[in-house]
Amino acid sequence: MGVAAKPLLEVNGIEVIYNHVILVLKGVSLAVPEGGIVALLGANGAGKTTTLKAVSNLLAAERGDVTKGSIEFDGARVDKLNPSELVKRGVIQVMEGRHCFAHLTVEENLLTGAYTRGISRSEIRVELEKVYGFFPRLKQRRTSLAGYTSGGEQQMTAIGRALMAKPRMILLDEPSMGLAPQIVEEIFEIVRGLNKAQNVTFLLAEQNTMVALRFADFGYILENGRVVLEGNAGALSGNEDVKEFYLGISSGARRSFRETKHYRRRKRWLA
Repeated sequence: MGVAAKPLLEVNGIEVIYNHVILVLKGVSLAVPEGGIVALLGANGAGKTTTLKAVSNLLAAERGDVTKGSIEFDGARVDKLNPSELVKRGVIQVMEGRHCFAHLTVEENLLTGAYTRGISRSEIRVELEKVYGFFPRLKQRRTSLAGYTSGGEQQMTAIGRALMAKPRMILLDEPSMGLAPQIVEEIFEIVRGLNKAQNVTFLLAEQNTMVALRFADFGYILENGRVVLEGNAGALSGNEDVKEFYLGISSGARRSFRETKHYRRRKRWLA
């Protein structure tokens, strides 16, 4: 990820509270350059999904709220917009759990992604063929009910539906969840292909640190609602603390980042 890359998304010191009581994110800051793939890493409950929902303004449905900080997309503040306005600006979230309309066919699911664009049927057909070009398996299954397709095919359908909305950025939540390793590789290869061919920017939340760092340009590691480590994907992959705590490569007992020297040096959120 080049240092001169323009920041498409900037999250500036946000705090998120649920039910007016539970503090989940504590001063999270990150930047995603245009045309990049950035990974949000960390264990379950670290705050990855909450960060994505804060960006896409989906917190209100779960009684959550950004109480401090700001979020900017393409130079404009967007944390007060509603989700539909963000979609029109090109920010699309693919939710955790491969949410598809189970009673609709694969193709009908894809077509719902173009609903907000107001384009003609012929234009929709062109966009649909582009999606099938990236997901040939979906073209084979286009008349099948989405609820009867495999987990991998449902994930492809969810990403393909997002592409039909002509996104500038896709927020991808736990794409590997519940999928076989071979399918996970296929999904991430598709993500990389979309990034290179369509210049789609990705911010993805992922527990599978090893896979994510192979495909991402840059990564942020969250723990207990804070960013505890960040860096280029290659540097994070070689970091001894990351190897021990997240990749399972350790010669001793497992430690928390709070106990590591590197973590103690990065308490900038306390400033």
